[in-house]
Amino acid sequence: MLENPPPCPKCSCEYTYEMNALVVCPECGHEWVPAESGAEAGDAAGERVVKDSVGNVLQDGDTVVVVKALKVKGSPSGIKAGTKVRGIRLVDGVDGHDIDCKIDGFGAMQLKSGVVKKA
Repeated sequence: MLENPPPCPKCSCEYTYEMNALVVCPECGHEWVPAESGAEAGDAAGERVVKDSVGNVLQDGDTVVVVKALKVKGSPSGIKAGTKVRGIRLVDGVDGHDIDCKIDGFGAMQLKSGVVKKA
């Protein structure tokens, strides 16, 4: 429980209150998790944290292993679990695809960080 809840990030109201895990603004009705405001400040500085399926932090140039079989459009066979991918790049992808990479036999593609683990 927060002793002094932070002011509302939308309207700057000081009369916010805590409700379960959220902080609520009575004036504008905005609800947020108090830890998010610190994460947003880190994002503004260019600090984006991408984690793999087991929680390890990924960085550009890492080698990852695919943890589950993936279907690929236009290909009769997909990507098998255990496929090693070298030299990944972290990007702001569409629909949660935040890893840009080149896979042998498939070429360039984007993956979700939830289907890989750091090698």
